[in-house]
Amino acid sequence: MNAGETQRAPWIVGVSGASGTPYAAAVLRGLLEAGQDVDLVVSRASRLTLLDETGISFRDAHWRDDLGQWLSRGADGKPGTFDVDLARMRYWNAGDLAAGPSSGSYPSKGMLIVPASTACVAGVALGLSKDLLQRTAAVTLKERRRLVVAVRETPLNGQTLRHLVTLDDHGASVVPASPAFYAGATHIQDLVDFVAGRVLDAAGVPHGLYRRWKGDLGGARTT
Repeated sequence: MNAGETQRAPWIVGVSGASGTPYAAAVLRGLLEAGQDVDLVVSRASRLTLLDETGISFRDAHWRDDLGQWLSRGADGKPGTFDVDLARMRYWNAGDLAAGPSSGSYPSKGMLIVPASTACVAGVALGLSKDLLQRTAAVTLKERRRLVVAVRETPLNGQTLRHLVTLDDHGASVVPASPAFYAGATHIQDLVDFVAGRVLDAAGVPHGLYRRWKGDLGGARTT
């Protein structure tokens, strides 16, 4: 690295196989809009979910085109809703356990798992590291970097609740994908953006994805 050159330290976003790919898209757009560098890990299971929820096939050899198509789509499925610049994006195959994020010496600000399936939660809590997503989460925890887990499942059984408590004990932020209505939502995108905004709040990334509570009762109805 040349003198005066700033070392790239991205946020790593892991997308697991839980339903909720619009949440991941909104988080990725929010990070890029905030001027953040982003590394993306898409699990094998999440490719099936993405195909089911959007009709988009995520291909390693064409990840930039497929990602651009995904992120430009609104939560209602309408294509071309958003303009997205992918210049600050980098993609890693979930099966590549020699990838940069698999090592603690790889610089990063932290990791956001959105959405996080119960299987992903269990794997991270137990330290299984069966793929790059889980391995990166383990590295994030051991290096004491910020880990945000946006769990998307209902109902939650006792085993998953115990896994979530374990993650909390290890310093992770558990952010259930639970939309709120006080922000004046009038569209499905508003509900998705609220969850994405709370994920970014937990990471300390500034954004304008939802109307914040200011103590004014009835404010949502006048938004």
